[in-house]
Amino acid sequence: MIANKFFTAILVLFCFGLASLSNSHAEIVEGRDYTVLTNPQPTLKDDSIEVIEFFWYGCPHCNHLHPHIKAWLETIPDDVYFSFIPGILRSNWVSGAKIFYAMATMGATEILHDRVYDAIHRDKINLANESVLFDWVEKQGVEREKFENAYKSFAVQNHVAKSTQMTRQYQLTGVPALVIDGRYMTSGKRGGTPQETIMILEKIIDKVRKERNQ
Repeated sequence: MIANKFFTAILVLFCFGLASLSNSHAEIVEGRDYTVLTNPQPTLKDDSIEVIEFFWYGCPHCNHLHPHIKAWLETIPDDVYFSFIPGILRSNWVSGAKIFYAMATMGATEILHDRVYDAIHRDKINLANESVLFDWVEKQGVEREKFENAYKSFAVQNHVAKSTQMTRQYQLTGVPALVIDGRYMTSGKRGGTPQETIMILEKIIDKVRKERNQ
């Protein structure tokens, strides 16, 4: 009987500790869960809360987060506007940005975006090699010549230059990085698990709503 009471007491204390730990993380904290940009950036739509994911196709953390972002986008709030932007922190990230903007130019993002992640991380295909990339694109049912022309176009080069500029303006040090309302930034590293990253994202969006209603 005494042993049972002791076990029950320990169990209660353990559960209380878990609850306290959960409650301690209920509110997001600047410096732990997110940072505030020293140079806030303008957003595209004043009547919406803008969320940007800066990513690189070769980043394993971006790959892990992507399915959770995709699931979240299926129930995205009406007042939230979301966009993907390739981050460019190194020269070898440029090819990924060109892939993204080439398929966006062709209207093939929905077809290829997920497949690019799978090709790189699951199938270990070197899409940074242009001949390999163009062969792979053709196998996906996309017109090879049209994609190649888009990939090498001035329009895509201009988009890449803009991404490089935005990478500096938003003070990126890594990806994935989620920027909310041009002011707040969180990342996979800060969020821990992808699920926690999404939770922090939603809390920052709520924070922005409250600030706008004040």
